[in-house]
Amino acid sequence: MHRPLVITEDPALLDDLVRIAAAAGAQLDVAHTPAHARPFWNLAPLIAIGADQAEAVATTSPPARDQVLLVTGDTEDPDTWRKCVAVGAQSVVTLPNDERHLVDRLADAMDPDPRSGPVICVIGGRGGAGASVLAACLALRASSDRLRTLLVDADPLGGGIDALLGHEETTGARWADLVAREGRINASALQAALPAFGDLAVLSFHRGEVAPIPPQAMRSVLEAGSRGFDLVVVDLPRHLDPSSLEALTRSKTTLLVATADVRGILSAVQVLSELRDHTADVRAVLRPGILDDDTAMTSLGIPSAGSLPDHPRLTATLNRGELPRLGPRTVLGTMCTSLLRDLLPA
Repeated sequence: MHRPLVITEDPALLDDLVRIAAAAGAQLDVAHTPAHARPFWNLAPLIAIGADQAEAVATTSPPARDQVLLVTGDTEDPDTWRKCVAVGAQSVVTLPNDERHLVDRLADAMDPDPRSGPVICVIGGRGGAGASVLAACLALRASSDRLRTLLVDADPLGGGIDALLGHEETTGARWADLVAREGRINASALQAALPAFGDLAVLSFHRGEVAPIPPQAMRSVLEAGSRGFDLVVVDLPRHLDPSSLEALTRSKTTLLVATADVRGILSAVQVLSELRDHTADVRAVLRPGILDDDTAMTSLGIPSAGSLPDHPRLTATLNRGELPRLGPRTVLGTMCTSLLRDLLPA
């Protein structure tokens, strides 16, 4: 992949641009004169022209193209916008005020296949309701349909969703490798770093002692996930921590898995009272119990997303490290297909 191009002879400006590019996960091609820049002009995903080289670039009448920026550190230069027009730039970036904006522009330029994957959160109404299993099965079903899918384990005490999938030994980055990230994460770099199985990438925890996920790290991961994947599925803990709230605020839909019995519904109602403060669209997925579906749904007071049937052999299958069958003729596969059809844009 081609790299963003910088045209400048100003060493201080170049130092700033290299530092900003590093924050965006990008490397730069640097040209000190317009002549040196000519071979890269039509290939670079983004071009940043230093104000010191604007006049020289303008005299070469470069071909018109998009993703051209004029970068300056002088907020008082009255000729800034004239220079911008002269070089064919679409906007002016003034440092240090626009540094965050430039990080975002560089990161976007380094994502060759931008997507807009929705975030779907899954949470249990009580322990053992099957939320992690549903999250894993949704992600597996989506990836088997050739949707690039990211499955995010947000429960530090959940035992690891990678273990649920039978891939806890697979090499790749875990949360401990990402918790220090506060800035933007390149979507392609995230995908390359994580354990992946076909079109499914998984972000889980290392074995042993785990630390809470900083909200900033969750924000960076979900933003990168939405840019680089067709679907992001987040398995939430029942006790919402700051990183869980970060996920909920970005969730298109949150699925609350509730068991249709008295304690299961009472517990789900308590979880629901917290969810409603942080996300708009919450739907229930019911597990069979002594209560009929109408009574259970009336008690919850939210729309139904479907029923998660009992699967007698599922626990044994998962404990053997095998993946459940989710084909169109299986009950679980049919349920996941129906959910994805309802939740994903056509």
